[in-house]
Amino acid sequence: MEEKRNKDLLEKAYTRWNETRGGSVDQWIDLADENISFGSLAEGADPDAFTRKLQGKSSLRSYFDGLTSNWTMLHHTMDRLVAEGDQVVAIGSCAWKYNKTGKIVETPIVNVWRFKNGKAVSYYEFYDTAKMFAATSP
Repeated sequence: MEEKRNKDLLEKAYTRWNETRGGSVDQWIDLADENISFGSLAEGADPDAFTRKLQGKSSLRSYFDGLTSNWTMLHHTMDRLVAEGDQVVAIGSCAWKYNKTGKIVETPIVNVWRFKNGKAVSYYEFYDTAKMFAATSP
């Protein structure tokens, strides 16, 4: 029951994230537990310092502000969600344009979530950081 609920929450969130091309930030923040641990493979490397490890729901807005001000989403498609216990793994692809250079990154993406009582308590994203860094260089 918990697995299905968590998977359903994410399926709806990812569908809206793609449909709004990154305009549904509040939905992700609402999904987060107050003490969420939030991480990204780039781990805050320049020029995308917003990808640094974050702790707590109140700090999530900075991640999304950095993402949506520096990048424009072209698509974010999750093809498969696998749920087991309190974890959900989302597997798909995404494409973003870096606003300063106009370069586009298309990359596979994997997001690993953990839930407690219907709220996300941890998140980590994996994607092609080499392509991301190439897009940010002039």
